[in-house]
Amino acid sequence: MNCPVIVALDLPDRDSALRMVDRLRDYVDLYKVGMELFYSEGSRFVRELTSREAKVFLDLKFHDIPNTVASAVRQLARLRPAMMTVHAPGGFEMLRQASRAVGEAGSVNGSKPILLAITLLTSIDEKTLREDLMVAESPLEYVVNMARVSQASGIDGVVASPREAERIREVCGRDLLIVTPGIRPSWFGHGDQKRVATPSQAIRAGADYIVVGRPIIESPDPVDAARRIIDEAREGAVRRPASW
Repeated sequence: MNCPVIVALDLPDRDSALRMVDRLRDYVDLYKVGMELFYSEGSRFVRELTSREAKVFLDLKFHDIPNTVASAVRQLARLRPAMMTVHAPGGFEMLRQASRAVGEAGSVNGSKPILLAITLLTSIDEKTLREDLMVAESPLEYVVNMARVSQASGIDGVVASPREAERIREVCGRDLLIVTPGIRPSWFGHGDQKRVATPSQAIRAGADYIVVGRPIIESPDPVDAARRIIDEAREGAVRRPASW
């Protein structure tokens, strides 16, 4: 397994984000650009990252009518990100059209981004799901269903918490990529994340990649933190069931 860690650049501006990339470049090559940074710095920043040979996970979580999402995905694919996200609860047709749009863009650009579907935000627990969203299923049942729908639509993979990764892998097999946020090493607090796991636990449960933000970017020594997390993730890969 190559480096399974995606560093979330949850930083307020271009300069601080680029400094972090420069510090970590010998250890990490894939970086998540979310809403805050993208809306602040725009497409030019994504191009800056790729010009530095960094791969970009463009995490904008599209959720709209199918045609609108497909058009947005098609436009952003021109930036040649390695990964992009849409929200699985947008439904099968939205996911299907987004998947087709990425495939078309890949044919034109010569580079097809991996399209991931967000199953359920890791800040949402069972109480929130039931009381606020009026969903009777448990988070596990809901997430696995969203993974099934996403896989059937042609989506490349899903974003799910480490707690659901094992069941998704059992149900959807090896063909579906699993990316897990909500990663918190034992030496770092949970913050606002509710469905979390350590790097080793997530990889052992079936995740292909883990997304790590605060434990690295808020560390006094981000390089040391990244190395510790990468080592722990690789330890999890060694202990993963042979059937995966």
